[in-house]
Amino acid sequence: MAGGKQSPRQKMINLMYLVFIAMLALNMSKEVLSAFGSINEKFEDSNTSFEAKNSLALTDLSKKANENDEFKKAAETAQKAKTLGDAYFEYLKGEKEALTSELKDSKDYEAMDKSNFIDERYYEGGKVSPKGQEFLDKMDEYRNGMLLLAEGNDGLKAVITEDFKTDDVEDSEGVKKDYISYHYVGFPSVSSLTKMSQLQNDIKVVENELLTKLLSGNLKQLASLDNYETVMTTSKGAYYTGSTFDGMLSLGRVDASTKPSKVELKLDGRAIPEDKISFDGGKLILGVNTGGVGEHKITGTLFYPQDGKEIEVAVEQSFTTINRPNSATIAADKMNVVYRGVSNPMTISFAGVDDSKVSARGAGLTQKSGSKYTMRPGTGREVTINVSATLPDGAGTASDKAVFRIKDIPRPVGALGGDAGGSLKKPRNTVSSAPINAVLPDFDFDLNLKVNSFKVRAGEAASISVQGNRMSAAAKSAIKRAKRGSTVQIFDIKASIQGNSGYRLKTVSPIIVELSN
Repeated sequence: MAGGKQSPRQKMINLMYLVFIAMLALNMSKEVLSAFGSINEKFEDSNTSFEAKNSLALTDLSKKANENDEFKKAAETAQKAKTLGDAYFEYLKGEKEALTSELKDSKDYEAMDKSNFIDERYYEGGKVSPKGQEFLDKMDEYRNGMLLLAEGNDGLKAVITEDFKTDDVEDSEGVKKDYISYHYVGFPSVSSLTKMSQLQNDIKVVENELLTKLLSGNLKQLASLDNYETVMTTSKGAYYTGSTFDGMLSLGRVDASTKPSKVELKLDGRAIPEDKISFDGGKLILGVNTGGVGEHKITGTLFYPQDGKEIEVAVEQSFTTINRPNSATIAADKMNVVYRGVSNPMTISFAGVDDSKVSARGAGLTQKSGSKYTMRPGTGREVTINVSATLPDGAGTASDKAVFRIKDIPRPVGALGGDAGGSLKKPRNTVSSAPINAVLPDFDFDLNLKVNSFKVRAGEAASISVQGNRMSAAAKSAIKRAKRGSTVQIFDIKASIQGNSGYRLKTVSPIIVELSN
C-alpha cells in the first residue's frame, strides 16, 4: 500500500483494505460487506463522540479567553481550526450522501458491492475527473490550513501531513498511482463510504489533539514560576529590637493574567477612587495619600473571573504612617537639672507608644495630661524618674530611667525700683520713694518674688529695720539727713516666692547707693 512512514492507525486501515481486496478476489460474501458497514458506523459513532468532546473543550477555552488574555490567541486558533474542519467535514458528508443516494436504505451495506459510482464520479478517461480533483483540492485545503494553525507543534503537524496527504502512491507491485485511483477506483461503494467516514474521524481527532495542546500549553505557561514572585506578609508594620519577626514568605502571581475584573477597596472605611488604582501586569498599585500618623487599614474585595463566575478575594491589609524627621535630638551633657521650690515642666513619652500606655514615677512628679508632667523636687541632691511602657501588638513592656540633679533657686539680686543691685548713684528723693525689689536675672523660671523686710543705713546713721518693700518714715528721715555723696546701704533683704512662701530663698544680695544730691 502506501509508501513512506505511516502511523500505526493508518497501517491498520491499510491492512484492512488488503484483507478486503483479498476477500474480493475470493468472491467474498455479503457478510463481509456488512462487516465494513459496521466499521463505518463505528467511525460515525466516534465522530459524534469527538464532536461533543471538542465542543466542550472549545467552550472551556473560550471562557478562559474571556477571563484571561493569555488564552485569547489560543481560542482564536481553535475557532479557526473548527471552522476549517467543519467545512471539510460537511463536504465529506455531502459526498457520502451522494454515494448512498440511490439506496432505499443508506445502511443496506450488502447492496453496496459495486464500484461504478465512485469510478464514474472521481475518474474518467483514465484520469482524475473534475469531481475527483475537487475531492483532492478539499483535502489539500484542509491539510495546508491545519498545518499553519499547528505551527510550533511538530508532532501534530506530522499526523496532519500523514493522514491528509494526496501524493501519488506506489502499490505492492511498484506501480505508481494517483491518490484517487489507489484509494477509490475499483473498490465497492461500502469501502469508499468507510474511507470517507475515516477521513471525517481524522478531522475530529486532529481537532481534539489541537484543542488539547492549546489548552494544556497555556495552562502550563500560566503555572510557570516565571509568573510568580515572592510576597512577604507580616503581622505588623514595624518591630522592636529583641522581638520575634514573624514574616511569612509565599509566592504571588504577577503576570497580567491575574488582573482582577473589578476592584472594591476602602482606606480606613472610605472608598478608594478608581483614578487612584492602576495595574502593572497582575500587580495592583494604589496611589493613595498616606494620611496622618498611625495605623491605616485597607479593606475590600478583588473580583476575578473563573469558569463563567466571579470569584471574590477578600482584602485586609494595613500600613503605618510616621512623622517625617524634621528635628534633631541635641542634649547638653550633665545638664539634667530640676530646681527646688518651683514646678519644673517635663515631657515624658516613649517613641512609637501611645501616651496612655506610658507610666512615669518619681518623687515630686505629677502628670498633668498626656505626655506633660511637672516635677517639684523635695530634699536631696538627685531625683530618679522611672518610665515604663506597654508596647503595641502584644510585644511586652519596655522601661527606662533618667536621673536629675536637684539645685536650689539661685541667690536673688536686690534692686532699687527697676535697677538691679551693685553700686548705684541716685537722687535722695528716688532712694526714699523707690520700692526695694528682689530679682533673679538669667533664671529660666519667671518667679514673682516679694520683699518682706530689709535694713537700711544712711551715711553715719545707725541702721534701721524696715518691714515691707518701701522706706519707712525713719528711713526717709535718715536719708534726708545724710550728706551729699554719702552712701545708703540696703542689706539683709528678706524675700519669698509668692504662692510658695514655704520655700526659703537665699538672702538677697545688698544694694549700695551713692546720693547724687
